[in-house]
Amino acid sequence: MKKLICFSILLSPLLLDAQSVTVSDEILIRENVSYYMFDDQRGNVLLFHDRGTSFEVQGFDERLHQQWEKEIELDKKRPELIDVVTIGGDFCVLYTFRKKQHTIVKAHRYNPGANLVDSVSIKDLGGIFYKPNIDVAYSEDKKVALLWSFENQNEINAMAFHMGRMKLLWERKLTTEDFQFGRDFQEMLVDNNGNMYFVLKKENKRSKQSSHYIEIFECSGGEDSQLRRYTVNMQNHLTYDAFFTFDNLNKSLVAGGLYGDDNTAKTDGLFYLNISHANPEDQVLVFHPFEDEFIKILLEKENSKKTSLTEVNVQEIVLRRDGGILMIGELAREFVRGGSSAAYNGRTGIRPIIDYYYDDIFLFSIHPTGELHWKNILHKKQYSQDDDAIYSSYFLAKTPSSLRVVFNDEIKQENTVSEYVINGNGEYDRNAVMNTERKGLAIRFRDGIQISKDTFVAPSERRHKVRLVKVSYEK
Repeated sequence: MKKLICFSILLSPLLLDAQSVTVSDEILIRENVSYYMFDDQRGNVLLFHDRGTSFEVQGFDERLHQQWEKEIELDKKRPELIDVVTIGGDFCVLYTFRKKQHTIVKAHRYNPGANLVDSVSIKDLGGIFYKPNIDVAYSEDKKVALLWSFENQNEINAMAFHMGRMKLLWERKLTTEDFQFGRDFQEMLVDNNGNMYFVLKKENKRSKQSSHYIEIFECSGGEDSQLRRYTVNMQNHLTYDAFFTFDNLNKSLVAGGLYGDDNTAKTDGLFYLNISHANPEDQVLVFHPFEDEFIKILLEKENSKKTSLTEVNVQEIVLRRDGGILMIGELAREFVRGGSSAAYNGRTGIRPIIDYYYDDIFLFSIHPTGELHWKNILHKKQYSQDDDAIYSSYFLAKTPSSLRVVFNDEIKQENTVSEYVINGNGEYDRNAVMNTERKGLAIRFRDGIQISKDTFVAPSERRHKVRLVKVSYEK
């Protein structure tokens, strides 16, 4: 990769009364395997480049002027990144490397200037012949990393690493009976104290609908510590989709999800689940069937006779301070055109064409009792082809007074960026944020990061080049 100096420009034609937009110059990423964008909690933005065999960090100031760049040295024996994450202004690089035929999991912590502060070998995985697929989940305060991988379909190797103290809190191997990953796995998460929650959906099929339940294993230490197990009877409903998180303020495990009455391929309503950490038997589980009018509006078909939905996802949950949640879902589907007339004849032969449709967003605000507070539908239509939908969906910005759902109106080179501004009562306005006409921007909003209460940054990526786009709202 060439060393490029990135100049920021304030795009006055893009500005509206409510926000300002700053864009960096192009940065070449042709040689990158991936890149990571994060902030140093001082208003500056860092860009981490993974080129497979070398690693580099670039630092940008508040106006996205590049101030410096620095090569990062990891272990020489085939280092492979797991993730790069910010922590208290510093950033932590989690990776594996080979040493004397062994695979080692390691962490490097760097300060905002990309200077090495601390280095810890987290775990020697031994002389395995393959590199395990290690996934990672983070606590809400971003201090604890839960690293986990599966073996033999029913064994889970998990470890909790505190990135603030650079210390392994615990490690454990779990074996579950009658477990199949694709069939039963729901979610793996960790709270601020380093407790792991392994969530399964069991008997989730029509033939065993009356027996369907959610199973949760809680692990708070190594092999000698007690493993807590608790279950949730899904009351004759099937789980279509769900999103779990831990509410550290109210000390409870919560979930928002979609259920089906007799089929996991369609959803007939939503559910809210709240489990007290102190007493897992203290559970709130409430189901809300979709109203016919809601489905008609969401599908934009007044004469629709549908009473259920397909091709929808729970995208995220926003925790309310009172213990309730805001559940956000989205209409999303893929259409594969695999016929010879529609297929793409590339250098590697004929391959199918994939169409991506990301349409309306729906929100449900739910009280901690499970009672529905309000619901709303935010209309949008996004279509793209063969791009893995990287420019579709949305970014959720959380400001002190509202939530902002920011998205591309259309997936094309010249486009309008819009936002929905939603207050605590569910009332909203739709605004235009910017126009990208003749600006060469293709913004990946779903990969954006919020760097302050009123500012977020998202990458714009085109033709192996990336530009950083910062949106700041008036204080």
